[in-house]
Amino acid sequence: MRAWLSIERLEGLNVDNKMNHKEMLDMNDRSAQRMAMLQEALASGGTLHLRDAAELCGVSEMTIRRDLSTQPSAISLLGGRLVMASCPGVTPVYDLTEQQSSHYQVKQRLCQRAASFIEEGDTLFIDCGSTLIPLLSQLSRFHELTVVTYALNVANAVAALPNVRLVLLGGLFYASSQSFGSDGMGAAIERLGINKALISAAGVDCERGVSCFHFHEVGPKQAAIATAMQRLLIVDASKFGVVRPAYFASLEDFDIVVTDDERTPGLLERHPLPTLSISLA
Repeated sequence: MRAWLSIERLEGLNVDNKMNHKEMLDMNDRSAQRMAMLQEALASGGTLHLRDAAELCGVSEMTIRRDLSTQPSAISLLGGRLVMASCPGVTPVYDLTEQQSSHYQVKQRLCQRAASFIEEGDTLFIDCGSTLIPLLSQLSRFHELTVVTYALNVANAVAALPNVRLVLLGGLFYASSQSFGSDGMGAAIERLGINKALISAAGVDCERGVSCFHFHEVGPKQAAIATAMQRLLIVDASKFGVVRPAYFASLEDFDIVVTDDERTPGLLERHPLPTLSISLA
């Protein structure tokens, strides 16, 4: 009797699994159809607001976001608007290993300049990526600091510094960027007292704003910018004039831009921001 019941249960599970598999295939088909519809709408160029995209497809905005994150697509989401990834300056591809070896000497100079703004006793927010990694070795000269981060590579480097207290924000791990993300991370950051937010970016456009590759980074970056007493954007010259999929701030949200691009002051003269200062490395 026990064996017969076990077989019956297994058969039931098999039926359920087949149904779940069929439902999943149907969901993927509907998602692909929505992506095809949106690509057709964007084929002539321009952008499409996320709200309008959801209305066009007859689904919620969250469903469109989910489609973009799970379906191979030529569409990027930038500042609440959909745009074709083939548009100039939009390249939604990220490889941390490749980024670590890119412009390394420039990043060292940027971090040396950024370190000059750090004061004894500061609580620092440091985001993920490769730009700010050279900064971490310079923190050893301070007697007391706290570093708040959601990046595993940052945490591993900071953990070796006995004079630096580490606050690692956890959640779902994203291997491509060696970072964590969660719905509650922004609220956790806002409860902290942060003196300086050190923010990197994958793209900086004077009109479209500051962007990165990964949507899970938007919440913690925005929370740190909103909470910190001083906000520093640290970017090399290759990031200017570039747009990445995930918009998280405008240039006016920062107090200081640390860069090696000597053209930046002239660039900002065409888009004056009275509260923003430029620090050249």
